Amino acid sequence: MDDEPVPQWDCARVVVWLHGHASDEVLAGKAHFGIETVNALGIPNALLRPLARKIKRDHQRALDLWETGIREAQLLACFTDEPGKVTVQQALNWAEAFDSWDIVDHAAALFIEARLHEELIALFVADDREYVRRAGFAMIAWGALHLKKEPDSIAIPWLSLIEDHAGDDRNFVKKAVNWALRQIGKRSLVLHAPALELAQKLERSNNRSERWIGRDAAKELSSQSTIDRLDKKAAQHPARGQSGAI
Repeated sequence: MDDEPVPQWDCARVVVWLHGHASDEVLAGKAHFGIETVNALGIPNALLRPLARKIKRDHQRALDLWETGIREAQLLACFTDEPGKVTVQQALNWAEAFDSWDIVDHAAALFIEARLHEELIALFVADDREYVRRAGFAMIAWGALHLKKEPDSIAIPWLSLIEDHAGDDRNFVKKAVNWALRQIGKRSLVLHAPALELAQKLERSNNRSERWIGRDAAKELSSQSTIDRLDKKAAQHPARGQSGAI
């Protein structure tokens, strides 16, 4: 039970470790933050992340961990899968089980790392299921942050998706839409202007969800700290900051 985790651990051995570190206190705390706990053990990410680093990446084990249905095992699947082996069909299969924002957000990060944005974002956003739609906007947020080698033009269609769905007032959708808009606006000076323009447009809306998203995003995107950071970034990378990446 106290063996040091190693890359050779299979799914069954990882699950034994997880059960050995379960905590009712942590579980109660997760529920407080809106995390689905029916199939959870109560293990903080502060323990899961080091475990993931120790057992390293293994695609088949990640698939097996996901199939257990245990929340923490599914998080480990997201942390330890091999992005190059993740397929669109795998992502669609996983999406069928999405029922908690934390799982969704970490899965979305994996799908971006797997470079499945072109195939999945519009598909997920068009899906009316709350957590699947959230996955689409979480992918936008992660993509704006991590797809650094892509031109800024990649985010222009994403702004249209944000505008189209900002009226979805379901809690975990609207928060992801807001997150996506803010991340796009903070990506570069080139994208800051259209993102802020959209935020201000939404802020003037009669729709409560749109107005909340717009007000919150506009506040961050118009702050001096955001503008200073983008100016500094543009000075360091002038071609990206000024131009016609869009």
